[in-house]
Amino acid sequence: MHFGIFTVGDITADPTNGSAPTEHERIKATVAIAQKAEEVGLDVFATGEHHNPPFVPSSPTTTLAYIGAQTKNILLSTATTLITTNDPVKIAEDYATLQHLVDGRVDLMMGRGNTGPVYPWFGQDNRKGVELAIENYALLRKLWDNDVVNWEGQFRTPLQGFTATPRPLDGVSPFVWHGSIRTPEIAEQAAYYGDGFFHNNIFWPMSHTKQMVQLYRQRFEHYGHGAAHQAIVGLGGQVFMHKNSQEAVRQFRPYFDNAPVYGHGPSLEDFSAQTPLTVGSPQQVIDRYAAMRDHVGDYQRQLFLIDHAGLPLGTVLDQIEILGSEVVPVLRREMAVGRPADVPDAPTHDARTRAAGGARDATVYAAGDAVTGRV
Repeated sequence: MHFGIFTVGDITADPTNGSAPTEHERIKATVAIAQKAEEVGLDVFATGEHHNPPFVPSSPTTTLAYIGAQTKNILLSTATTLITTNDPVKIAEDYATLQHLVDGRVDLMMGRGNTGPVYPWFGQDNRKGVELAIENYALLRKLWDNDVVNWEGQFRTPLQGFTATPRPLDGVSPFVWHGSIRTPEIAEQAAYYGDGFFHNNIFWPMSHTKQMVQLYRQRFEHYGHGAAHQAIVGLGGQVFMHKNSQEAVRQFRPYFDNAPVYGHGPSLEDFSAQTPLTVGSPQQVIDRYAAMRDHVGDYQRQLFLIDHAGLPLGTVLDQIEILGSEVVPVLRREMAVGRPADVPDAPTHDARTRAAGGARDATVYAAGDAVTGRV
């Protein structure tokens, strides 16, 4: 199982002193956070994609390529890549290039995005979000899986005899997670292709998360990619820790109460009870997240949001240290207990290349088959 962190890259003033980082400082902080995640032994670092203030990560491939040059082992991902407003041709080329640069240490999470005004900025209609996601991803798969593509659809100009370059590393395209909070069609899409489904449940009760994951698992089995319990599932999460749980609450409360994403809504206590946000001791985090599989089954990826709401970089790095040294090692052990032998491990490029029979032409590669070990 893979554990890691994801960032949304917000620039939010620290409510305890009113200071906010510059864009330059926030981008540099993102690199430092990724480096710290690798240092403490986490498996994944993921960055979001946003094109509106107060967020800075508008170019994930640029950021991840730079981080890739500063790291050796950590898997680089997105949270999310906007499949609706990006051209599938550019996605195919950009992420294949990144895949080569970091020797396969990359996957990506596709998402529709939840900021309506972004769509017209890129010439799209936000009322067509689901249709765009379905058509654009179908084209992306063709571009990665076939050397030459002839294609015509509703939302972009046709392609005739087109080859996306570079071709995916070893003939194996980056693994794709489909990220969604509330859209059943996206869970269906992930299941259809045999891809992963990531439910970023940071603002939702577990009952909703369980329902969405169950839908994906059922449809994964329906499409013949394996049994439902073998589907590839990821979850989001949020934590703030201190060895003393009361002190954790005291320190985090001003950030919760004032950050735009939280402020003026439910209390910290109510929000923590209703969502995965866990503010307390490392043991409380362990207990909370070890219980996640009771709701969704054995799963492959757990990402935590830590660097948000105006928290200073030093605090964020301290939180990552606690996560890597005290929390994740215990969660690894607990999540392994009773895990069925036929539940797939978290996907990696090397494992998927071996499952596909070694380096092969992209024209004969099928993403869903490689994930489940069938060729």
